[in-house]
Amino acid sequence: MLAVAIPAGLLIGLALGALGGGGSILTVPALVYLLDQAPHAATTGSLLIVGTAALVGMVAHRRARRVRIGPGLVFAGLGLAGSYVGSRLSTAVDPHVLLTAFAALMLVAAAALRQRGGARRHAAGAPPRPRSAERLARARAHPAALADGSATAGPTCPLPSVTPRITTRRAVTIVAAATAVGLVTGFFGVGGGFVIVPALVLVLGFDMPAAVGTSLLVIAITSAAALVARLGGQPDLDWPLLGLFTATAIAGSLAGNRLATKVDESTLRGAFVVLLLAVAVYTGARSIPYLL
Repeated sequence: MLAVAIPAGLLIGLALGALGGGGSILTVPALVYLLDQAPHAATTGSLLIVGTAALVGMVAHRRARRVRIGPGLVFAGLGLAGSYVGSRLSTAVDPHVLLTAFAALMLVAAAALRQRGGARRHAAGAPPRPRSAERLARARAHPAALADGSATAGPTCPLPSVTPRITTRRAVTIVAAATAVGLVTGFFGVGGGFVIVPALVLVLGFDMPAAVGTSLLVIAITSAAALVARLGGQPDLDWPLLGLFTATAIAGSLAGNRLATKVDESTLRGAFVVLLLAVAVYTGARSIPYLL
C-alpha cells in the first residue's frame, strides 16, 4: 500500500503544482480506490494532503512574485464559513452518495478546466485590445509587455494585474464564489482551485500566473479550516500513510511548478481533463449501483 501512495502522491502534486487548480480533486479517489480508505476518512485526509501541498507550492510561486497575499487572504477569509458548514454536512452524508456527488464534481472540474484552456487560446488569437491610460503606464514601465498585459517583464517578474473597481455586483460575486469554494473544500475535501482561478481572473482581474499562485494560498487556508472542523470526528486516520502521501505530493508540487515552465500548458491541461473524466466514470460506476 505504501508503494502505491508514492506514485499517487507524485501525480497529484504534479497536477497541483503545474495547473494551480484541479489537481487536488484526484486525492479522494486515490485514497478510496488505491489505498482502501473509507470515503469520509479519505475526504478528511485529503484536506491535510492538499492543504500542505498547496502551501509549499504557494511558497515557490511567491518567490516568483505570482501570489497576491492581500486579496488571497480576503478571498480565503470569506470562504471560511462555507468551509465549516461543508465539513459538518459531509459527515452526515451516506458514503455512496458522497462518492456519486464526487463523480459529478469531477465532471464539473473537467469542464471548467477545458473551458479555461479554450478561453486562453481564444484570448491569445484575439487582436490587441485598446490600451487604457493604466495599461499605457504599465507598458511604459515594462517595455516588453504585450498590449493586453499578459506578458511578463522577465521569467520571475510578472506584470501586476489590473484590479477592476469593486462594485456592489462584483462584491456579491466575490462573496458567493468564496463561499462556494469553502463549501466544496469542506464537503469534498478538495481545494476548489477550478473555481478559485476563474473567479480571480474574471472578477478581480488577475492575470493567469497571479491567479494560479494566489489560488494555492486560498486552498491552503480553507483546507486548514475544514480540517480543524473535522478532526474531532476522525480519530481513525492512518497518519503514517497520510504523511507519506503528503510528502510525495509536496515533491510533486515542486516538480510541477518547474514543469509548468517547460511544457505547454494546453498539453498538460488536456491530459489531466482526460484523466479526470476517466476517474469520474470509474467512481460513478462503482458508487451509483448502491443507490439504486
